[in-house]
Amino acid sequence: MGNPFVHVELNTTDPGKAKAFYAKLFDWELEDLKMGDGATYTMIKVGDGTGGGMLKHPMPGAPSTWLAYVLVDDIQAATAKARSLGATIGKEPTEIPGVGWFSVITDPTGATFALWKPNQM
Repeated sequence: MGNPFVHVELNTTDPGKAKAFYAKLFDWELEDLKMGDGATYTMIKVGDGTGGGMLKHPMPGAPSTWLAYVLVDDIQAATAKARSLGATIGKEPTEIPGVGWFSVITDPTGATFALWKPNQM
């Protein structure tokens, strides 16, 4: 199948509370990584299946929400194609240095998801 879901991310209002809840509920292995801006990104390692991450919601005042990432071969082309099909682009293609590229899309029905292009495929 082309373009699988490859990562799921929790943008949360309270990272500590979320980490405690999900670690106990699912016995996930969580690993904190420092980001360039001093913030913490928590990797979710689930063993089999799609892993993910958690971080403090980047939009102050917004509710906690899960964001699913879909793998693409070309982040620029996929983002442009989504736009041409009626999507709203919430975040233009953006590089995470040394890791890959992502964009955030809202489809014509209002569902938000992200596109993901790792540096190495």
